[in-house]
Amino acid sequence: MTADTAYPVTPRNRVKRLHERASYDRAAVHAVLDAAMLCHVAYVIDGQPYATPTLFWRRGDTLYWHGSSASRMLRHLKAGTPACLTVAHLDGLVLARSGFNHSANYRSAMCFGTARLVEDPEEKIEAMRDVVDRFYPGRSALLRPLTTQEAKATTIIEMPIEEAAAKVRAKGVGDDEDDFALPIWAGVIPVTTVLGAAETCPRLVDGVGKPQTLSIFPEGGRLDAALREGQRLYEEP
Repeated sequence: MTADTAYPVTPRNRVKRLHERASYDRAAVHAVLDAAMLCHVAYVIDGQPYATPTLFWRRGDTLYWHGSSASRMLRHLKAGTPACLTVAHLDGLVLARSGFNHSANYRSAMCFGTARLVEDPEEKIEAMRDVVDRFYPGRSALLRPLTTQEAKATTIIEMPIEEAAAKVRAKGVGDDEDDFALPIWAGVIPVTTVLGAAETCPRLVDGVGKPQTLSIFPEGGRLDAALREGQRLYEEP
């Protein structure tokens, strides 16, 4: 890894437990982030810690999220404050021959930075389009324009990633050697989030079909794969 391909490793983001599962490589961190739509943002207000779930998206090395202008979190972050954004995917249930060795397969990412309000009006409107196009490529061009009131009611926060780490477990049962002889079932139960069939709005105007751009969300497909494809299309020039 080089400074160009990896985030700096500091006491803040260095993985201390099971460090062999860690990666500071930008591509590894981005892969975990891009397969997700929901994150948790942690911060402190007057000594009280909070962790808020929210939708987020990535543009390069900057993370964005948005919400109501009345949000306590967003009001607090306007001036710029340290924040930590985390994402986790559950990929498998690992059942061992002892309770101690039960585990889970997962992908996770933890990103640190200083979160700030996006104040430039044009940048804010662009970000409001981005939150649609990142997940549903090209969709904002099909929608009615944003209204002044909608823009006023929405706050956009950006956080350049200063430090980050990914941590992944993707393996089988890790029993003690002596326990393999025990007559106890052990194994891995895979976990995935699968897309269902689209449910068309009953008030759809006659003759309106589902756009081809939504083909990245096929019935029976994996959500994380669809989100990664959406990020790829979003990043295309």
